[in-house]
Amino acid sequence: MAAKGNKMLIPTLIMGLLAIVLLFIGYSRGNGEQIIGLKSALTMFIQILPLLLFAFVIAGMVPVLLPKEILSKWIGTESGLRGILVGSLAGGLAPGGPYVSLPIVAGLLKSGASVGTMVAFLTGWSIWAVGRLPMEIAILGWRFTLIRVVSTIVFPPIAGLIAHYLFSNTKIL
Repeated sequence: MAAKGNKMLIPTLIMGLLAIVLLFIGYSRGNGEQIIGLKSALTMFIQILPLLLFAFVIAGMVPVLLPKEILSKWIGTESGLRGILVGSLAGGLAPGGPYVSLPIVAGLLKSGASVGTMVAFLTGWSIWAVGRLPMEIAILGWRFTLIRVVSTIVFPPIAGLIAHYLFSNTKIL
Protein backbone atom coordinates (compact mmCIF):
# COMPACT_ATOMS: atom_id res chain seq x y z
CA MET A 1 0.00 0.00 0.00
CA ALA A 2 1.27 3.48 -0.83
CA ALA A 3 2.27 5.81 1.97
CA LYS A 4 -0.39 8.22 3.17
CA GLY A 5 1.29 11.21 1.50
CA ASN A 6 1.42 9.40 -1.85
CA LYS A 7 -2.26 8.50 -2.22
CA MET A 8 -2.50 10.64 -5.36
CA LEU A 9 0.55 9.07 -7.00
CA ILE A 10 -1.18 6.19 -8.81
CA PRO A 11 -4.11 8.27 -10.17
CA THR A 12 -1.63 10.95 -11.27
CA LEU A 13 0.54 8.41 -13.07
CA ILE A 14 -2.51 6.90 -14.80
CA MET A 15 -3.77 10.32 -15.93
CA GLY A 16 -0.27 11.29 -17.07
CA LEU A 17 0.10 8.11 -19.10
CA LEU A 18 -3.34 8.59 -20.66
CA ALA A 19 -2.49 12.22 -21.54
CA ILE A 20 0.80 11.16 -23.16
CA VAL A 21 -0.93 8.43 -25.17
CA LEU A 22 -3.61 10.85 -26.39
CA LEU A 23 -1.01 13.49 -27.27
CA PHE A 24 0.94 10.88 -29.23
CA ILE A 25 -2.21 9.81 -31.11
CA GLY A 26 -2.99 13.45 -31.93
CA TYR A 27 0.58 14.03 -33.10
CA SER A 28 0.59 10.82 -35.17
CA ARG A 29 -2.43 11.94 -37.16
CA GLY A 30 -0.39 14.86 -38.45
CA ASN A 31 -3.19 17.45 -38.39
CA GLY A 32 -1.93 19.41 -35.39
CA GLU A 33 -4.70 17.93 -33.21
CA GLN A 34 -2.34 17.77 -30.23
CA ILE A 35 -1.89 21.57 -30.40
CA ILE A 36 -5.66 22.14 -30.56
CA GLY A 37 -6.10 19.78 -27.60
CA LEU A 38 -3.37 21.48 -25.57
CA LYS A 39 -4.87 24.93 -26.26
CA SER A 40 -8.28 23.66 -25.13
CA ALA A 41 -6.71 22.17 -21.99
CA LEU A 42 -4.98 25.46 -21.17
CA THR A 43 -8.24 27.38 -21.56
CA MET A 44 -10.06 24.95 -19.22
CA PHE A 45 -7.18 25.11 -16.73
CA ILE A 46 -7.32 28.91 -16.61
CA GLN A 47 -11.11 28.84 -16.16
CA ILE A 48 -11.07 26.19 -13.41
CA LEU A 49 -7.97 27.36 -11.51
CA PRO A 50 -9.73 30.06 -9.42
CA LEU A 51 -12.49 27.63 -8.46
CA LEU A 52 -9.92 25.01 -7.42
CA LEU A 53 -7.95 27.55 -5.43
CA PHE A 54 -11.01 28.73 -3.48
CA ALA A 55 -12.22 25.15 -2.90
CA PHE A 56 -8.85 24.18 -1.42
CA VAL A 57 -8.77 27.33 0.72
CA ILE A 58 -12.22 26.44 2.08
CA ALA A 59 -11.14 22.83 2.66
CA GLY A 60 -8.06 24.03 4.52
CA MET A 61 -9.82 26.70 6.57
CA VAL A 62 -12.85 24.66 7.72
CA PRO A 63 -10.82 22.41 10.02
CA VAL A 64 -8.93 25.39 11.43
CA LEU A 65 -11.82 27.80 12.00
CA LEU A 66 -14.79 25.65 12.98
CA PRO A 67 -14.74 24.69 16.66
CA LYS A 68 -14.44 20.94 17.21
CA GLU A 69 -17.49 21.01 19.51
CA ILE A 70 -19.71 22.38 16.74
CA LEU A 71 -18.34 19.91 14.20
CA SER A 72 -18.85 17.01 16.60
CA LYS A 73 -22.38 18.08 17.45
CA TRP A 74 -23.57 18.63 13.89
CA ILE A 75 -21.52 16.31 11.66
CA GLY A 76 -19.27 14.22 13.91
CA THR A 77 -19.73 10.57 14.85
CA GLU A 78 -21.84 11.60 17.83
CA SER A 79 -24.28 13.50 15.60
CA GLY A 80 -25.97 10.28 14.46
CA LEU A 81 -29.07 10.67 12.32
CA ARG A 82 -29.08 14.45 12.77
CA GLY A 83 -25.60 14.66 11.22
CA ILE A 84 -26.61 12.41 8.35
CA LEU A 85 -29.65 14.57 7.62
CA VAL A 86 -27.54 17.75 7.86
CA GLY A 87 -24.96 16.19 5.52
CA SER A 88 -27.67 15.14 3.05
CA LEU A 89 -29.23 18.60 2.98
CA ALA A 90 -25.88 20.43 2.82
CA GLY A 91 -24.76 18.19 -0.03
CA GLY A 92 -27.96 18.77 -1.96
CA LEU A 93 -27.53 22.53 -1.57
CA ALA A 94 -23.78 22.57 -2.27
CA PRO A 95 -22.89 24.46 -5.44
CA GLY A 96 -20.29 23.44 -7.97
CA GLY A 97 -18.83 20.23 -9.20
CA PRO A 98 -16.42 17.73 -7.71
CA TYR A 99 -13.62 20.32 -7.67
CA VAL A 100 -15.57 22.12 -4.95
CA SER A 101 -17.31 19.34 -3.02
CA LEU A 102 -14.52 16.77 -2.77
CA PRO A 103 -11.92 19.08 -1.17
CA ILE A 104 -14.58 20.32 1.29
CA VAL A 105 -15.46 16.74 2.24
CA ALA A 106 -11.75 15.92 2.66
CA GLY A 107 -11.32 18.93 4.96
CA LEU A 108 -14.38 18.00 7.00
CA LEU A 109 -13.25 14.38 7.34
CA LYS A 110 -9.87 15.57 8.64
CA SER A 111 -11.76 17.78 11.11
CA GLY A 112 -13.69 14.88 12.57
CA ALA A 113 -16.81 14.67 10.41
CA SER A 114 -18.28 11.19 10.41
CA VAL A 115 -18.01 8.90 7.42
CA GLY A 116 -21.79 8.51 7.34
CA THR A 117 -22.36 12.25 7.27
CA MET A 118 -19.87 12.79 4.47
CA VAL A 119 -21.27 9.88 2.42
CA ALA A 120 -24.70 11.48 2.88
CA PHE A 121 -23.24 14.84 1.80
CA LEU A 122 -21.72 13.45 -1.40
CA THR A 123 -24.81 11.38 -2.18
CA GLY A 124 -27.07 14.42 -1.66
CA TRP A 125 -24.72 16.50 -3.80
CA SER A 126 -24.78 13.98 -6.64
CA ILE A 127 -28.45 12.96 -6.52
CA TRP A 128 -30.39 16.00 -5.31
CA ALA A 129 -28.25 18.81 -6.80
CA VAL A 130 -30.68 21.64 -5.99
CA GLY A 131 -28.63 24.05 -8.11
CA ARG A 132 -29.37 21.88 -11.14
CA LEU A 133 -33.16 21.93 -10.63
CA PRO A 134 -33.94 25.08 -12.68
CA MET A 135 -32.22 23.62 -15.75
CA GLU A 136 -33.80 20.23 -15.18
CA ILE A 137 -37.26 21.80 -14.93
CA ALA A 138 -36.64 23.89 -18.05
CA ILE A 139 -35.49 20.92 -20.12
CA LEU A 140 -37.46 18.00 -18.69
CA GLY A 141 -40.47 19.76 -17.16
CA TRP A 142 -41.58 20.23 -13.57
CA ARG A 143 -43.55 16.96 -13.44
CA PHE A 144 -40.58 14.75 -14.37
CA THR A 145 -38.29 16.72 -12.06
CA LEU A 146 -40.73 16.34 -9.17
CA ILE A 147 -41.00 12.59 -9.81
CA ARG A 148 -37.20 12.28 -9.85
CA VAL A 149 -36.73 14.29 -6.67
CA VAL A 150 -39.46 12.40 -4.78
CA SER A 151 -38.06 9.07 -6.04
CA THR A 152 -34.56 9.86 -4.79
CA ILE A 153 -35.31 11.74 -1.56
CA VAL A 154 -34.43 8.79 0.69
CA PHE A 155 -31.13 7.77 -0.88
CA PRO A 156 -28.66 10.24 0.69
CA PRO A 157 -29.79 9.50 4.27
CA ILE A 158 -29.87 5.76 3.57
CA ALA A 159 -26.36 5.86 2.08
CA GLY A 160 -25.19 7.84 5.11
CA LEU A 161 -26.76 5.36 7.54
CA ILE A 162 -25.20 2.39 5.76
CA ALA A 163 -21.77 4.05 5.81
CA HIS A 164 -22.22 5.02 9.46
CA TYR A 165 -23.08 1.51 10.60
CA LEU A 166 -20.49 -0.26 8.45
CA PHE A 167 -17.56 2.17 8.71
CA SER A 168 -18.05 4.46 11.72
CA ASN A 169 -14.98 3.03 13.48
CA THR A 170 -12.78 3.28 10.39
CA LYS A 171 -10.19 6.07 10.14
CA ILE A 172 -10.57 7.38 6.59
CA LEU A 173 -8.17 10.35 6.25
